[in-house]
Amino acid sequence: MSSDWLKMWNTRFGQKEYAYGTQPNEYLKNKLQELEPGTILFGAEGEGRNAVYAAQLGWRVSAFDISEEGRKKALKLAEKNQVDLDYRIGELSKLGFQPEQFDAIALIYAHFPPNVRTGLHKLLNSYLKPGGTIIFEAFSKDHLEYKQVNPKVGGPNNVDYLFSLDELQNDFSNFEILELKKTTVQLNEGDGHVGIGSVIRFMGKRK
Repeated sequence: MSSDWLKMWNTRFGQKEYAYGTQPNEYLKNKLQELEPGTILFGAEGEGRNAVYAAQLGWRVSAFDISEEGRKKALKLAEKNQVDLDYRIGELSKLGFQPEQFDAIALIYAHFPPNVRTGLHKLLNSYLKPGGTIIFEAFSKDHLEYKQVNPKVGGPNNVDYLFSLDELQNDFSNFEILELKKTTVQLNEGDGHVGIGSVIRFMGKRK
């Protein structure tokens, strides 16, 4: 990861307020209720709102990010809610997660740089048990139109960081698709996601 990318996230997460609030993403919240708690890995988890919520439901939660400032706030939020997180910092391939370790993986606005994204998705794929579930929500390539109207909705400024349905089908080709759609949603997540945006929602089961 570039130093500018890391600096941006440490600056964002270094503020007192939680950039995307402390409540879980609604899509994740709804989908977790369909699953029996087990082991789950959260990618690009930032300040921990989603990981903490899963831990409160009884999941054994691991998470990773590049931002130490994000991790600090996630662990603070976990302590406040009296749950534990295994939260690791650094490049995914060096963090020690094991093949077929997890029952579920959650990628909520995990907009990895495009030059490494497919590789990271494939690596995450290997960490999921056969029959395991992925839960995904992130901005679609149509989202820039919404951000131009309302910058407060957040999301990357570069279309290459955004997602298409075809890209997800390619990266997770060995999954049974339970849901895959592009839709518009009203977001109210802290100060970072406020307004209407275009997202892709994906839930799949590894074959």
